[in-house]
Amino acid sequence: MTKRKLSNLLALAVLSLLTERPMHPYEVSAVMRQRGLADSIKLNYGSLYSVIDMLLREELIVPQETQREGRHPERTVYTTTEAGRTEFFRWLRSLINTPATEYLQFAAGLSFLVHFSPTEATGLLEERTQRLLEKIRAKRAAIDEQLQHGLDRIFLVEDEYALMLQEAELAWVQRLIREIQDGTLTVFKDGQLGWKVLHPEFALTYSEAEMEEQ
Repeated sequence: MTKRKLSNLLALAVLSLLTERPMHPYEVSAVMRQRGLADSIKLNYGSLYSVIDMLLREELIVPQETQREGRHPERTVYTTTEAGRTEFFRWLRSLINTPATEYLQFAAGLSFLVHFSPTEATGLLEERTQRLLEKIRAKRAAIDEQLQHGLDRIFLVEDEYALMLQEAELAWVQRLIREIQDGTLTVFKDGQLGWKVLHPEFALTYSEAEMEEQ
């Protein structure tokens, strides 16, 4: 069995593909790109070979044969061991059935949004909405193209999930922008806007708006 718990998602992809059938590293890379796995799992040849070396050391995969095609150099074909298949399914079950805390860069940035004035924060968020719209259009187009080329939808569910997250984020960011602009963003318990701490001029403007409403 494995001597340590795996966490590199590229290792998961390698174990998955080698569980389907024996492959050499170049084929692993080609299939990952064909199925769009490189959109959700970072892939480059250097890291791929490092992961394969690690899986060999952990005895989760083994060489099956060496192939040579034409003038190409020899390529080693690998397959999973029984321990490798056991580890793959254990890991995969855990990823699917157990929600995990993921530290997202956008969430970290939102934690310190108060450092910007409301005007600048709104501008930055509006820029993000434009970039999200571009990503959503590109993701939809990519999914449609792969379906048209006959790729089974089961291999695209992670792209559909990514698209759903982008669409949900877009809707949430647009709502946040409206709340900043109309002054309804969450306030502190004492009734003072969070921005008052670093941007008292905004708190004054907001107080004046409240007085006008009254």
